[in-house]
Amino acid sequence: MGKTEAFFGCLALASLLTACSDRAAAPQAGPAVTSDTTFLADNAIWRTERRQALLAPDGWTSLVGLHWLTLKAHYIGRSEASGIKLEVGPPKLGLVQVDGDKVFFTPERGVAVTADGQPLKGRIRLVDDQSGPATVIGFDDGADRMTLIHRGPRYGLRIKSANAPARVGFTELEYWTPDPAWRIEGRFVPGPAGATLTYADMVGNTIAAPSPGKVEFERDGKRYALTAMEGDNGGLFLVLADRTSGHGSYPAGRFIDTDAPDAQGRVVVDFNRAYNPPCVFTVYATCPLPPAENRLDLLVDAGEKMYTGPVGGGAH
Repeated sequence: MGKTEAFFGCLALASLLTACSDRAAAPQAGPAVTSDTTFLADNAIWRTERRQALLAPDGWTSLVGLHWLTLKAHYIGRSEASGIKLEVGPPKLGLVQVDGDKVFFTPERGVAVTADGQPLKGRIRLVDDQSGPATVIGFDDGADRMTLIHRGPRYGLRIKSANAPARVGFTELEYWTPDPAWRIEGRFVPGPAGATLTYADMVGNTIAAPSPGKVEFERDGKRYALTAMEGDNGGLFLVLADRTSGHGSYPAGRFIDTDAPDAQGRVVVDFNRAYNPPCVFTVYATCPLPPAENRLDLLVDAGEKMYTGPVGGGAH
């Protein structure tokens, strides 16, 4: 899934380190082979699915609040008297308690609340988003929900609403014209066992995430590399900035997902599917920022452009 201005200055583009002499042969240059018709059809499907995910009742445009837990106990609700005042929901929603690395929630008596879709009457331990599927606390007849997130040493309550202004007032995404030349076949270079990628996020944390390796590719005769994090289904997750960052695309970079590399290490990086992080749509997200090695001295005029519609919590 705010506080962006202090970080934008950190995103000045750095020249990519030149390739070391002991690297293997350069990755295959040029676009990955596919027919124009297939490419355009697949790209259109991806864009449709991207939009649907953003506009889902629990999509990134539904975020209306992020509250860090700073005390051992917080009464939460929409009332001004609440220890944590929520943007939506009943005046009194319940009690959140922190006990070391455990967080518990007890609903207010008489308030209709669900936990993962089932009626909740008593105290429950909340599973955070880094420990498994996060426990979803539903209220307001399912229109609003609360989950627990874990970032660095901190726990926070993430609040979503199907009636969020950013969701209701969503405007269309803008893209550069699809270009098969930006669908590039690169080479995956595995990293050492236990390797990590250290990055800062939008709320001031420094995080070391597992990194399976990097992707090397060529564009216009020059070699580049992106250090990856683990993606879904064996794929790779890339966080990058380029020369369009702040000049057509989001200043804090974009994301790309890839499929798993094949047995020969080949992997397709489709820059047409570079997409904005959640922080473009809401100030309540905690997006990773591109690490220094992933700030490309390359004009990637492909993929998603800067979003100009309403932002949850106010403008960036």
